[in-house]
Amino acid sequence: MAAMYSTRQLLAVCVVALSFYLSHGRVIPSFKIKAVNLGGWLVTEGWIKPSLFDGITNKDFLDGTGLQFKSVTVGKYLCAEAGGGNIIVANRTSASGWETFSLWRINETNFNFRVFNKQFAGLDTNGNGIDIVAVSSTPGRSETFEIVRNSNDTSRVRIKASNGFFLQAKTEELVTADYTGDSKWGDDDPSVFVITIAGGLQGEFQVTNGYGPKLAPKVMRDHWRTFIVEDDFKFISQNGINAVRVPVGWWIASDPTPPQPYVGGSLKALDNAFLWAQNYGLQVVIDLHAAPGSQNGWEHSSSRDGSQEWGQTDENIQQTVDVIDFLTARYAKSPSLYAVELMNEPRAPGASLDSVTKYYKGGYDAVRKHSSTAYVVMSNRLSSDDSRELFPLASGLTGSVIDVHYYNLFSDVFNSMSVQQNIDFINTNRSAQLNHVTTSNGPLTFVGEWVAEWTVQGATKEDYQRFAEAQLEVFGRATFGWAYWTLKNVNNHWSLEWMIKNGYIKI
Repeated sequence: MAAMYSTRQLLAVCVVALSFYLSHGRVIPSFKIKAVNLGGWLVTEGWIKPSLFDGITNKDFLDGTGLQFKSVTVGKYLCAEAGGGNIIVANRTSASGWETFSLWRINETNFNFRVFNKQFAGLDTNGNGIDIVAVSSTPGRSETFEIVRNSNDTSRVRIKASNGFFLQAKTEELVTADYTGDSKWGDDDPSVFVITIAGGLQGEFQVTNGYGPKLAPKVMRDHWRTFIVEDDFKFISQNGINAVRVPVGWWIASDPTPPQPYVGGSLKALDNAFLWAQNYGLQVVIDLHAAPGSQNGWEHSSSRDGSQEWGQTDENIQQTVDVIDFLTARYAKSPSLYAVELMNEPRAPGASLDSVTKYYKGGYDAVRKHSSTAYVVMSNRLSSDDSRELFPLASGLTGSVIDVHYYNLFSDVFNSMSVQQNIDFINTNRSAQLNHVTTSNGPLTFVGEWVAEWTVQGATKEDYQRFAEAQLEVFGRATFGWAYWTLKNVNNHWSLEWMIKNGYIKI
């Protein structure tokens, strides 16, 4: 073995084994990870690297984009009556959920429209064949539409149905697909609608389906090859970081031929991460960031349209366990495998405690089938009132870790806080929250995501340094360790690389 690994790599293996042994007895391990997340690499998040989407035609019409259509003649919005399961009307003076149609992209001009209650708008094939209804739970030809945009004003569109005719708002109560002919795009044309874009997603599903099967493979492989490279691991190891948390998607287990629209190649990138980690004595936490069906409905779990459908069937839970089995089996013998995180940020109430607990037990067993030393990390449910709800399960499992994410963001309570109030919140509130989940006989604790960013306007470099130092101090008390979000990001303070190089943080 001495011939296979360097002294530094052998030391890393010993540290893992010793830490795991100590944690079995609930003695806090002397080794804690100081990690950085490799976000936006193997699971796309458009805000981290917006340029990844630049080459997509009609990139504002991606899967999950919400469109609201206002008839120029009637002057009101299209609406799925009762949220779906009924006719489409054009009688709403303002737009909200029932008036928002979520895109499922087929190609750059053809789409399905999913309504509030998850049905798809389409032709009334059981009626006269031209009325527009939202009754189908699955999209087919009758639920497929072409969006034609006015080249001089892209907010004006016409919608062509599968019967070859355009939709028109005949009256407030009657929307049909029977308008023929060209359009001058005037306000007297009942087939013209003004669109408002109401939210959207920029995740893995959107980028791969947006480029399509011909272009997506090259775009994604170029991204995986260049966004994170071996020199990044060298930089990490030279700046006080001893581990990386690597977000991956469920489709990686089907590489090199994952189901569409995903493309193969992310597994090779993960292989490289383990090789580079070995080269620089770093530990790896594999993080299943995107579970099949989406565990939180957000782009970073690769939801197609904001739906949260993970954990609703035993088959879905077993499929997720199989992903963990695949990943652990592949890397169990690597000296750099430190932990497997079973799932990132399941969100309550959609991800029920029963489903999450059942999955975490199955996922734990899958890890243990291949590794007796890898820690098993269980992310707390977001939007749950009980931060100890996983204790009955995790406390009885050796090598278990609870993951909590602490951001002074994403809540109105932080919007008016000053610099000092943010720092006080870390020292008081976050400290108390972390203490509550850190017990002598429970699972280890991991602050798996945090960032030195806030809503404070005009903060100085010294302000950011103080904010970062406060979090390093408090989160350093977590018995497993912490991980900064993220290594690279076009938004400077979200990039640990930028923060280190510019003197905003020192590990």
